[in-house]
Amino acid sequence: MSQIHIQNGRIIDPANNIDRIGSVYIADGKIASLTNEPEGFRPDTVIDAGNQVVCPGFIDLSTRLREPGQSRKATFKSETAAAASAGVTTMCLQPDTVPVIDTAAVAELVKDLAEKTGYQQIYPIAALTRKLEGVELSSMLSLKQAGCIAVGNASQPVQNLLILRRAMEYAASHDLLLIFRPNDYWLGNKGCAHEGAFATRYGLPGIPEAAETIALSHCLELVELTGCRVHFGQISCKRAVIKIHQAKKYGLNVSADVAIHQLHLTENDIQPFDSSYHVLPPLRTDADKNALRQGLASGTLDAICSDHQPHDMDAKLGAFPETEPGISSLETLLPLMLRLVAQQKITLPQGIAALSTNPARILRLNSGALTPGFNADVCVFNPELSWQIDAESWQSQGLNTPFWGQTMTGKVTHTLQTGKLIYRQGE
Repeated sequence: MSQIHIQNGRIIDPANNIDRIGSVYIADGKIASLTNEPEGFRPDTVIDAGNQVVCPGFIDLSTRLREPGQSRKATFKSETAAAASAGVTTMCLQPDTVPVIDTAAVAELVKDLAEKTGYQQIYPIAALTRKLEGVELSSMLSLKQAGCIAVGNASQPVQNLLILRRAMEYAASHDLLLIFRPNDYWLGNKGCAHEGAFATRYGLPGIPEAAETIALSHCLELVELTGCRVHFGQISCKRAVIKIHQAKKYGLNVSADVAIHQLHLTENDIQPFDSSYHVLPPLRTDADKNALRQGLASGTLDAICSDHQPHDMDAKLGAFPETEPGISSLETLLPLMLRLVAQQKITLPQGIAALSTNPARILRLNSGALTPGFNADVCVFNPELSWQIDAESWQSQGLNTPFWGQTMTGKVTHTLQTGKLIYRQGE
């Protein structure tokens, strides 16, 4: 395989406490060295990363690529191109595909689609229950053997706590990570916005923060009972951050992430009748946003995800409650993280760790670091480069983003996946 020399870049590798100007040497798809040039090294490609940051490729804990089953919204081809342009080298695919990822055959189909697209590192999350109906447990062991990296029920409810307990016991017995988005479906009452000022003003059905915190509390009790490893996805409110902090303090084996848009937008930012702001969990208050930021800075929240959900135009047309929730968010992942750094809410190494090192630790992957011998998943980005979100710059098939037309700062210039250059700016 080819040999690549990335030179003159600011290397930030939180896993190894590295932050310095230097070179990265890549050979046979692996990181060869970060210090001295390996003996006999003859680079086929030299990347000058002067005034740029070189870091581990990003690992996204929650994505939907709309295949199989919903290619009118997006495809593996379009969304992996978006991921590569965003520095994302590994993605976890939520199980609510069509058909649901509840059999080994569907897991194999996902792997085949990834291989045909030339983007290898897409890990399916297996459905916790058959057809995500929340009643009958899926065959978790066979799904793990088929390559599923975790189990979860996406945004669908489990019918009762006994079923959740049995699922957690099953997952724990096979050392499977359970990814759980805390939301009491019945308390949520099919709402579309935070139960607060915005929902009241426009007469929208609201989702109280208690829908998240009550579901979280139930699951934490079951973590203690079953010993299951649980990762909480897309935390959205202050009280949930407090509960996760307490759980970690008392030694529970849990982790958590926050979607990038929750760190920037609140109910006060929602433009009336603009469904690009319709997300689940909903955008909450300024106090919640600030608590999420503090939770990320303190390590209570381990990771940032995109929660990428591309939609076609039809899905976002109509009255706010009638539209489908979700933001196309892969390509805003880096610039919005850098915006937090510019606002001095987190440091740059913290932001990179939340996008790479910490997700790798949660998933138990030998990646998310520039350690010699690890796969050469590398992101090179210019933190000062400004660009506008428009049809010319956007790769995803989903145009549903509330940031459309805005100017972003921070752009990926090169992305390498297992030593293969999968994105180069301008090509």
